[in-house]
Amino acid sequence: MAASPRFSHRFLAVFALLTGLAFAIPAPAVFAMGSNDPSAGMPKVADPNFAEGRKAIDAKDWPKAIELFSLVVAKNDKNADAFNWLGYAQRNQGDYDKAFAAYGKALTIDPRHKGAHEYIGEAYLKVNNVEKAEEHLKRLDSICTFGCAELTELKTKIAAYKAAKPS
Repeated sequence: MAASPRFSHRFLAVFALLTGLAFAIPAPAVFAMGSNDPSAGMPKVADPNFAEGRKAIDAKDWPKAIELFSLVVAKNDKNADAFNWLGYAQRNQGDYDKAFAAYGKALTIDPRHKGAHEYIGEAYLKVNNVEKAEEHLKRLDSICTFGCAELTELKTKIAAYKAAKPS
């Protein structure tokens, strides 16, 4: 059965109206809707030390990454991502006390920082504190409503840790 012409004209009018409204919202506002970062949608000046720090992380050059991310957080003590990467490099260098402090700072700045929850959970496994790792797994589970890579990764690492430990 074919749709009546009156129905299809109404449908097209509503579709056109909605399409027009979608283009009326400025792009930065659309970007900011999906973010919990208050500066989302605002132009950001990239810190070259952050970019070089990420390259050092990729190269597993932990001392260089620590040096560079230390410079980033010295300039901006509200950069949760930089504190997270600083903690990651410190953890991989074996300095767990400093790593825990950096992850803690990242989570103070952004309590929903998925990467920091995953990495601090992994750090707790390195110091044989599975209970604390599981606390961060639970936190990730509440943050990642439909799952996320960080949740899956920490869950996998906790399961492997438990499988490797004798009961």
